[in-house]
Amino acid sequence: MNQPEILLGKLTRREFRERMQSGELKACIIPVAATEQHLEHLAMEHDWRSVCHVALAVSERLRPAVLVAQGLLAGVSEHHMRHPGTLSLKPGTFLAVLSDLIDSVVRAGFKNVLVLNGHGGNVAACRATWDQFLRLYQVNLQFLSYWEVLTEADAKELLKSGHRLPDDLPGHAQEFETAIALAAFPDNVRTNIWTEQADPTPALATAQHGEAFLERIAERVTNCLREMIEGKRVAGIPPFFP
Repeated sequence: MNQPEILLGKLTRREFRERMQSGELKACIIPVAATEQHLEHLAMEHDWRSVCHVALAVSERLRPAVLVAQGLLAGVSEHHMRHPGTLSLKPGTFLAVLSDLIDSVVRAGFKNVLVLNGHGGNVAACRATWDQFLRLYQVNLQFLSYWEVLTEADAKELLKSGHRLPDDLPGHAQEFETAIALAAFPDNVRTNIWTEQADPTPALATAQHGEAFLERIAERVTNCLREMIEGKRVAGIPPFFP
């Protein structure tokens, strides 16, 4: 027997309508990330692949209650534009498109929406605007970068480079991100050249540690979203000026 689909875009309009009207669908994940240089050894799609990997793992754990929507594979990456191939959105453009995506899933009936982030450059823009989004959409709308659920103990146990939280993670194409890629999409790692650059830490990464990171991330993000659905983790809507 086929299991219920977890990708919103794979559903027909009837399938979506019936699942929403039945009360089966409780939450939607909107992944946002970037397409940008990741040193010499990681593919530029890394942030997008990693956040989608987490989003799908979370939705699998909460099936059939959660759908993963199409999100944003380009983000705020102006600081990487000296490296050709990077794609960047202006903060206003990024927020405008994200706002329209949120509006779409809220109008579709979702009361719990998790914007799951995979790129550090998106954080400042989202944090600065989130209160306005909460006032506008009046739902349990939350923003979470997937690495935020990791602890200092996780970093100490799994990172050989000595990088620590919160300042050093996720880093940029260093041991942490390289380990995730080795575990989830090793075809994106050019191990033959990862030592041909100033930063030696990527070569410390292992698929085993990447798998451990991903398992902990998926489980903890799942717990966050489960608590959203159960009403235990609710975004407070800021008051309007009287």
